[in-house]
Amino acid sequence: MLSFIGLGLSDERDISVKGLEAVRSADRVYVETHTSRLTGTTLAAMEEFYGRPVIPVTREEMEMRPGEILAHAGEREVALLCGGDPMVSTTHADLRLRAKAAGVETRIIHGASIQSAISGLTGLQNYRFGKPTSIPFPSGTWFPTTPLETVLSNLALHLHTLVYLDIQGGRLMSVNEGIGLLGEMAARTSRPAPDFFVGIARAGSPDSFVAAGSADWLLGQEFGPPLHILVVPADLHPVEQEYLEAFSLYEGS
Repeated sequence: MLSFIGLGLSDERDISVKGLEAVRSADRVYVETHTSRLTGTTLAAMEEFYGRPVIPVTREEMEMRPGEILAHAGEREVALLCGGDPMVSTTHADLRLRAKAAGVETRIIHGASIQSAISGLTGLQNYRFGKPTSIPFPSGTWFPTTPLETVLSNLALHLHTLVYLDIQGGRLMSVNEGIGLLGEMAARTSRPAPDFFVGIARAGSPDSFVAAGSADWLLGQEFGPPLHILVVPADLHPVEQEYLEAFSLYEGS
């Protein structure tokens, strides 16, 4: 059995009771940190709280060499720990499909997802979000502009955009970097740049932080430690406006 277990948003205590029971009864426990990660904890703290050794697994092992995980899961109880909710990532969906093809039984134990937490933190209504996008770190001459195209398409439909910010090893993109990259995409393509954003840091933690305002204003704000995520809102409903003003650092308030 291969159990995909969502860890939630912040630290080792965000796991559900059902998930914790599954971890403690597993013969082998893996954790992947390339699609998301819990920045409010450490591997040692997770092992102490869960009472089990936790084996980190890389992106390459997940996507290119999953044989070891599947071999163990074909004979024993294996838990794969994932930040947030497991199947939000296509990496996990791919692994589950591979497990099925190999005759390995699977299950999902869900955790809190940033997709739903965003609505609670910002007041932006879930049904008003369009297609999400991700901003990767540019590399050499590679500078993708698809994220801006997604944002502008959503804005044309009066829909908000959830913008995931890149994770590469120990390099975690900040809200400020994400805004700057969207602005550079606009300059390179001669497209309009969004000028109203909501930045969120450390969702699910006691010191979560939300700020909303213009690009220039937000670039002057200090969001602190990761993880960060960005939203480009469309025109705001009056209730969304009131909520943002009440529960975030709002430009002009």
